[in-house]
Amino acid sequence: MTAEAPPVAVVDKPKESVARTGPRAWLSRHPLAAYALRRFGLYLIELWGALTIAFFFFRMMPGDPINTLIQSLQQNYIYNAQASAEIIARYQHEFGLDGNIFSQYLKYLEKLVLHGDLGPSLINYPTPAQDVILRSLPWTIGLLGISAVLSWVIGIVVGAIAGWRRGKAGSAIITNLSIALAHVPFFFVALILVYVFAYTLGWLPARSAYDSNINPGFSLDFIGSVLKYGFLPGLSIAGIGAMGWILSTRMLMVPVLGEDYLVYAEAKGLKPWRILTRYALRNCYLPQVTAFGISLGFIFNGNVLVEQLFNYPGLGTTLVTAIQQLDFNTILGVTDMAIFSVLTAVLLLDLLLPLLDPRVKYWK
Repeated sequence: MTAEAPPVAVVDKPKESVARTGPRAWLSRHPLAAYALRRFGLYLIELWGALTIAFFFFRMMPGDPINTLIQSLQQNYIYNAQASAEIIARYQHEFGLDGNIFSQYLKYLEKLVLHGDLGPSLINYPTPAQDVILRSLPWTIGLLGISAVLSWVIGIVVGAIAGWRRGKAGSAIITNLSIALAHVPFFFVALILVYVFAYTLGWLPARSAYDSNINPGFSLDFIGSVLKYGFLPGLSIAGIGAMGWILSTRMLMVPVLGEDYLVYAEAKGLKPWRILTRYALRNCYLPQVTAFGISLGFIFNGNVLVEQLFNYPGLGTTLVTAIQQLDFNTILGVTDMAIFSVLTAVLLLDLLLPLLDPRVKYWK
């Protein structure tokens, strides 16, 4: 009798793992790239939606810009007779106002995206609207940009000290003064500064951006004149803007002071100033960096009332003049620049925050 062979266990061969290929697999292995592409896609959608809303909003404004242009030309004795239908049709085509509103929208997107052309400016015809905007842009960046940076730096430093020395008399004075002045309008402070330093004391000029007797150029005389004429509007913006940063920084600083790592740093014998700057402030400046980046995007809007008060040739003054004369191309140009700057600032902050704060994950 032959012995039966012992049963052999049948073991399934493991299936060979198939390497995942394709764009989706590559993105799964690179979460940073996936996060950046996803965020950039949302940025493009937001940018398109905001530009579309701005276009239709301003196109629904009452009034006829072509009649405004014809009247201004007649006042300058360029046309002495009634404008013909052919002339009006030519101007409508030149300003992108011919056809229905949807065809105007498509033509507007084509010129803006493909050629970067906004069309002619009504307030300075036939100069292109982008040239009028670029002429005013350096003044707005110089005034509001520098004022925003100064107000942020002052607010962070003073707010951190006020929070660090909470309960002291100096901290209470700074906090109460900031609460009282944080919501005062810029133009109101500007009026007070003009009355005191320009009309009463006569120390500083009240209007314009530089001395008209000095030729614009890269010279010490011109730079000094620009700084002198821009001191009062810059002070009115930076002084009030710093109050808000002081309050927000102090609010972020106070809860951090009771953390264990600060107690441990103090027990190690570190100096108070080092604990403040290297430990406490580092956990407070991240929200302030985010808010500062967004506020920098808004400088392209211009502070309209302050620029009007000081007769400053920035984007705010250009925007007011364009609205008064129904210059749709210039209005849309300034608005589109503001939209682009704000959304781009938010995009850059979203991409940089995970690098600044490891607690922020790319895939979340």
